[in-house]
Amino acid sequence: MIGPTRPVQGVLFKTLIYGAMPFYGLAYLPWALASRNGAVAACHAWCRFVRHAARLVLGLETEVRGTPPTGEVLVAAKHQSFLDIILIYGAIPRGKFIMKKELVWMPILGQFALRIGCVPVDRGRRGQAIRKMLADVSAGRADPGQLIIYPQGTRVAPGVAAPYKTGTAALYSELGQPCVPVACNVGLFWPREGFGLRPGRAVVEFLEPIPPGLPSSEFMARLQAAVEPASDRLMAEAGFRG
Repeated sequence: MIGPTRPVQGVLFKTLIYGAMPFYGLAYLPWALASRNGAVAACHAWCRFVRHAARLVLGLETEVRGTPPTGEVLVAAKHQSFLDIILIYGAIPRGKFIMKKELVWMPILGQFALRIGCVPVDRGRRGQAIRKMLADVSAGRADPGQLIIYPQGTRVAPGVAAPYKTGTAALYSELGQPCVPVACNVGLFWPREGFGLRPGRAVVEFLEPIPPGLPSSEFMARLQAAVEPASDRLMAEAGFRG
């Protein structure tokens, strides 16, 4: 169930996890420079640290349900806070995100994001960035892995409706890979802004894959029909009555 906000612990928690980023970045830097494996290992290690810190500092348990994919798939996830990024990435072996171009300039985070294969997208030129990514994949220049996209394009607070954007369908169609939907309730515990974090049990759930080859309209309908009810179920399980 959702506990009361803990702003003091929230300040301590965020100071701790963001302060640990340079430590992990420097500790893994030689390996990361030599191989993408080092960058992936650094990011996975930091994700594990965040989960431990959330439990110890906030009383926030984190859980990954379902079967995280290990092969070449498109992962289409509900996005409520930074926590779903951490849980999803930490659960899969070779995750890479389509992310806002501005994040490239964030110290440590931006450089490691590029090293693990994330694709920076200019909000005003999203179609161009997706076309370049698809061209790189086709030419064999991109590293294999699980491409993670947020179909609604941005973080959406619990209980708020937002449309699903067509870029996900374009990726699904062009890649010709299964799509694994992901639901979550994490925004109840780690909101988009501020330090009012809460104890409880934050969950991301990997759902049944959608096979490749469906028409775009059918794919988008199936994706939304999978993610939204599952996210509502997880939020209701935590006590949310939106």
